[in-house]
Amino acid sequence: MQNTFVIIMAGGVGSRFWPFSRTSFPKQFHDVLGTGRTLLQQTADRFEGVCPQENIYIVTSQEYKGLITEQLPFLSEEQILLEPHRRNTAPCIAYACYKIARKNPEANIVVAPADHIILKEETFKDTIRVALGATRSQDILITLGIQPTRPDTGYGYIQYIPDKLTVKKVKSFTEKPQHDLAVQFLESGDFVWNAGIFVWNVASFKKALKTYQPEIAEIFEEGTPHYYQPSEAKFIGKAYQHCGSISIDNGIMEKADNVHVVLSSFGWSDLGTWKSLYELSEKDERQNVIDGQTLLYNTTNSIIKTPKDKLVVVNGLDGFIVAEYDGVLLICKKDDEQKVKEFVNEAKHLNSKFV
Repeated sequence: MQNTFVIIMAGGVGSRFWPFSRTSFPKQFHDVLGTGRTLLQQTADRFEGVCPQENIYIVTSQEYKGLITEQLPFLSEEQILLEPHRRNTAPCIAYACYKIARKNPEANIVVAPADHIILKEETFKDTIRVALGATRSQDILITLGIQPTRPDTGYGYIQYIPDKLTVKKVKSFTEKPQHDLAVQFLESGDFVWNAGIFVWNVASFKKALKTYQPEIAEIFEEGTPHYYQPSEAKFIGKAYQHCGSISIDNGIMEKADNVHVVLSSFGWSDLGTWKSLYELSEKDERQNVIDGQTLLYNTTNSIIKTPKDKLVVVNGLDGFIVAEYDGVLLICKKDDEQKVKEFVNEAKHLNSKFV
C-alpha cells in the first residue's frame, strides 16, 4: 500500500452544472447529494484502505487552495499542487506524476476526478485493486469502463476486445457520439463509458508521455530538482506558460498501444449535468426532485433546487430544471441541458459575477 498513490483532479469549474457550480465555488466543493460530505471529501474518503492519506495528492487551481485545506485538513502543503493556469488534464496529471516519481519511483498511481458520484464504494475499491494489481508490474495504462445503461451522448465510449480476461485490451475511443451511434454502441455489446479514472505505474506513464507528448514530458522532467523544494512554485509558474492545453485522453490514451480497460459497475455518475443529478436523486410521487421550500402544482419529472430561505411556487411544468444560486435563476427543459454552457457564455458577457 505504501507504493500506491492517488491523484485527485479538483481544478474544474463544472459549468454544465451552472448556476450551482460557479468559478468561485465549483461543484466539487458542494455537498450536492445532501450527505454531509462534499464531492471532494467523498472522493478522498473512498480511497481509505487503498492508499495512506499522505499518498493522496490534489491538483487544483491556485484560487481553490483555501477550500481544499478547509475540506481536507489532513493534507500537507506538499500534497496540494496548485496550477497557475488551467491547461486541461494532461499537464495536470503530468505535474503530479513527476512530483510523485521523485519521492517514489515505484509508485503505482490512481488518477480520479473530484466531482464523480460512486454509489457502491466497496465494489469501486475492489475494481481499483484489480487495476493496481495489473499495473504494479506491467507496462500498461488502464482506464475504468462503465457498463452503459442507456445511449448517453454526453459520455465518451471505449471499445474493447471481448475476451475472458479481467483487464481487456482497448480497441478504440469515441468522444461523445451522436445518439444513433450511441445506440449502435450499446447494441454491439463491446463498448463501455469512459469514466475518466486511470491507473498506471509511474514509469509506464512517463514512458508514454515521452513518446506521445515529449514537450510536456520535458517540461516536467526539468522540474525534478524543484519538487518538494521551496523553488517548486516558481518553477511551476514558468512551466505552465509553456504548456499547451490538452486532455490526457487526446494526448496519450487515444494514441498509446498499451491501453487496457477494466469493466466496472459501481454506481457511477460523473455528475456533469442537472439531468445526471436528477437521475441519481430520490423522487417524490410525481417524479420530482426537490431541494428547497416549494409549492408545486401540476408539475412532474422536474428538478427544483433553490435556496432554503425562499418559497418557490411552480405550476404546470413537466421535465424542467429550476435552479437558483447566488443571484442567478435558471429555468430550462431537462432535455435542453446541453445548452447550459451557452447560457454561461452569454451570462459572462453580461457580468462576470454571474459565472
